[in-house]
Order: sequence, then C-alpha cells, then structure tokens
Amino acid sequence: MVTLRLLMGVFGVTSILIMIFLGHIYLRSTFTVKRIIKSKSVEQFSCMPYAMTVLNCLLYTWYGLPFVTQNNLLISTVNGTGAMLEFIYVLVFIIYAPKKEKARILGVLVFVLSVITSVALVSMFGVPVKCRKLLCGLVAAIFCIVMYASPLSVMRLVIKTKSVEYMPFCLSLFVFLSGTSWFIYGLLGADPFVFVPNGLGSVLGMMQLVLYAIYREKDMKSKKTVEDAGSSMDIDPENPNQKKQQDST
Repeated sequence: MVTLRLLMGVFGVTSILIMIFLGHIYLRSTFTVKRIIKSKSVEQFSCMPYAMTVLNCLLYTWYGLPFVTQNNLLISTVNGTGAMLEFIYVLVFIIYAPKKEKARILGVLVFVLSVITSVALVSMFGVPVKCRKLLCGLVAAIFCIVMYASPLSVMRLVIKTKSVEYMPFCLSLFVFLSGTSWFIYGLLGADPFVFVPNGLGSVLGMMQLVLYAIYREKDMKSKKTVEDAGSSMDIDPENPNQKKQQDST
C-alpha cells in the first residue's frame, strides 16, 4: 500500500513537472505564442484546446478536493496549476483575436465557468455526499475526453494542407506526456475517472506526434522546393555566369 502511494506520488509529481516545464515553454519560447504576439494575429491557430484544458483542469481540481474524493489532493494541486497556466494562454488569444473570434472565445469561457459552477453547486447541495465522487468524476471524465478531442480539427487541417504549421509540436507532446502520466496514475489508484479518459488522450497524443513526424518532413521538403525555385528566379537570364558566381559563393 505504501509502495502504491509512493508510485502514485512519483507520477503525480512527474505530471506537475511536465505541466510547469511545458507551460514555461508555451509562455516564453514557443513558436505559437511568439508568432501570435509578433504578428498581433491568431491566424489559424485554434484556442479551443486551451479553453477545454481550462475546463478540464478546473473540474479535476474540484474532483480532487477532500470533500469530494479521498487521498486525491495531488490531482487538485496539479490541475489547479494547469488551470492558471492555460487561462493565461487563452488570454493571449483573446487579446490578439479578431472581434468575431474574440466573441466566440469569450462565449466558450462563459460556458466553462457555467459548467464548473453548476458542478460545484449540484455536488455540494443537490446530491448525497456518497454520490459526489460519481457525479464530479463522470463530468470530469467526459470533458477530459472533449479536451483531448479538441485538436482533431487541427489534425484534419494538417492532413488537408499537408503542413504542421498550425499544430505546434509542444502542444502535441504535452497531450501525449500528460495523458500517459495521468493514465498510469489512474491505473495505480484504480480510478476509472482518471485512467479511462487519459488513456484515450495518450493515444490521441501519439497520433498527433505521428502526424507531426509525417508531415513535418513533407513540409520541410515543400519549403525547400519553394526556396530553390525562388533562387532560380533570381538569376538573370542575360547573365549566364551569375549561376556560377552564386554557386562559388
């Protein structure tokens, strides 16, 4: 029993480190955030994965509290941290999104707050104490699956355009690592509300990484072809020695 708790603690702490480390990458050095801030536009990047992650983290923060489930405070700690980080990412989208998209994101945030408020009120005042875990765990698991499924539209865009430009590698890596860590944590604690949705998330994360590996190479080849074509167009047809001069340079 002690060994089991120790293993659960190890995977829980691993999840914290993954979230903090990747959160730092998202905020400070990821291509996505830097590009949005630099161009002052969200372009075709989707805010939905971040918004759904806020909801997922809030629901699991509530689920892990002592008056809902026992011995799950680590879940609340990790997801509480995650909710704050993801909310910052959503704010970046709100700041730089066009009016129509900004209104849609704000609408999603209202939905997020409505869901977590409803779950909190119903679990505290609408159901018996023994049913709190079932209610909160079921809702959290459902929206956890929604969170992991939210990048599917981006995956379709990758397949359609054969470009990974709008599917950041860090986000795909986060989905896989986070899903796998929580899947193992849930298995060790025999908690289906944790291991079932996160097992699915781990699979979806792996699919994103596979897509990235496939289309990243094609994307690089395509860009190289365009660059080579541009270099050829720069050569003056009346000066055939220009090509030799460029090659020697």
